[in-house]
Amino acid sequence: MPFKFNATRYRAPSARRCVFATRGMVCSSQPLAAQAGLDILRRGGNAVDAAVAAAAVLSVVEPTSNGLGGDAFAQIWSGGRLYGLNSSGPAPALADAAFLREKFGSVPAEGWYAVNVPGIPAAWAEASRRFGRLPFAELLTHAINYAEGGYPVAPVVSQLWASDFRRFSQYKYEEIFSPWFGAFTVKGHAPAAGEVIRLPELAESLRSIAATGAESFYRGELARKIDGWSRATGGWLRYDDLAAFRPEWVEPIGVDYRGCTVWELPPNGHGLVVLEALGILAGMPRLDGSAGSVHRAIEAMKLAYADGKRYIAERGAMEFAPEAFLDAGYLASRRALIGKEALMPEPGSPDCGGTVYFCTADSEGNMVSWIQSNYQNFGSGVVVPGTGIALHDRGCNFSLDPASPNCMAPGKRPYHTIIPGFLTKEGRPLVPFGVMGAFMQPQGHVQVMINLLDLGMNPQEALDMPRWQWTGGKDIELEPAFDPGAAESLGRRGHILSTGDSINFGRGQIILRDEDGVLCGATEPRADGGIAAY
Repeated sequence: MPFKFNATRYRAPSARRCVFATRGMVCSSQPLAAQAGLDILRRGGNAVDAAVAAAAVLSVVEPTSNGLGGDAFAQIWSGGRLYGLNSSGPAPALADAAFLREKFGSVPAEGWYAVNVPGIPAAWAEASRRFGRLPFAELLTHAINYAEGGYPVAPVVSQLWASDFRRFSQYKYEEIFSPWFGAFTVKGHAPAAGEVIRLPELAESLRSIAATGAESFYRGELARKIDGWSRATGGWLRYDDLAAFRPEWVEPIGVDYRGCTVWELPPNGHGLVVLEALGILAGMPRLDGSAGSVHRAIEAMKLAYADGKRYIAERGAMEFAPEAFLDAGYLASRRALIGKEALMPEPGSPDCGGTVYFCTADSEGNMVSWIQSNYQNFGSGVVVPGTGIALHDRGCNFSLDPASPNCMAPGKRPYHTIIPGFLTKEGRPLVPFGVMGAFMQPQGHVQVMINLLDLGMNPQEALDMPRWQWTGGKDIELEPAFDPGAAESLGRRGHILSTGDSINFGRGQIILRDEDGVLCGATEPRADGGIAAY
């Protein structure tokens, strides 16, 4: 890859341009969050401080996608090495898969049964504790000010908010859901683009988290409020579940691709799907953007996803170690299945061998790839009265099949969709990157890596390129701007094609640090994104 790429040539239909800087940069789905992170950098904070500040603001200005009741993951480059942070919470001690299997057949998306222990506040505090420079409380001031003083809602967020308003309206008069309408509507409706909303209850919760280093959320006042509302309305989550939670530092796993190393976090997240797909493609000729290379990328993605959906779970529950799926012999066996026609993907056996994403960088070489999520937008719809805390519905990713390694169990974390990516070259940090969007995320990661490393695109056009999305079987959704000729060729190969709304094809950010230390930032045209730099 030419890391002194052509930043004036845009082969994708780009409405945005790369942003350059040398001292610091924050790329986010919301400009207010990017600006908050930049202000922290200007105050003397590092990239981790900036990340925590941006994360906190995102919980306020994009509450449709993330909030205090969600989970977080991060990859952090600091001191010459890469660290992984898994702050996804487990199912409560009272979780009962047999009860849900008998009563519902699956985990309901709305209500308490999908609520696990939230990990976001703990992630902020832990990242700040280990790598931050400024006081933790200072990092949350921007978020508190926006929650208390109000902010005008961004266009894409307003669309998502309106969708969630319609989703929860059917439950408006049920006790468990009524706090959502009190906390997240303006005069009884979802806020429109440009309309100012204030979240004073959320501001008070953020103040409590700031003052206690998130202890109040897990072992204090906020934990007691969550426990009380759960007990009063039939939930499983208890104070003891919250009190027992700690984020986990993990070792990222990687695969070599086109002269670089692509890094993801190990399960329970599905970054392994990205690495297996790239490992399959790495043994093929460099992709050239033709319909044939798109076909090969789709087929590799399908095979990797089939394995992911069959095997990925809490690491201790997996049948095989994650590294088994990246074994050269196993990758070769999967690669051999790819032919000229679309296949029906099936999992192999390696025995042979509703989210927000943002990234930060500073002048000292620190770089952060961070993602946090409610899962399905506002999550479960459960809001703890008086707190503004909307609890996620990540438990929906559990299986209820007793034979599945991902079957729900007390204290167990589910298969997780949010994944922060990182790219290194010859042992130096190059690119924190990510593409949010549930099961689109691995597909977005793979396509962005192909655009950067196979096609030599600059970061902005790598994000702007029209995308495809495998949705199951031989079904492929294409963005409206996808090349018609390539689509016709894919159809002849047996892919069953349809067109989807661009908002469903992921929303990403990239920062690339070149050989001279110049930062190049790009942000997603499918979101309200912004880049702040100096």
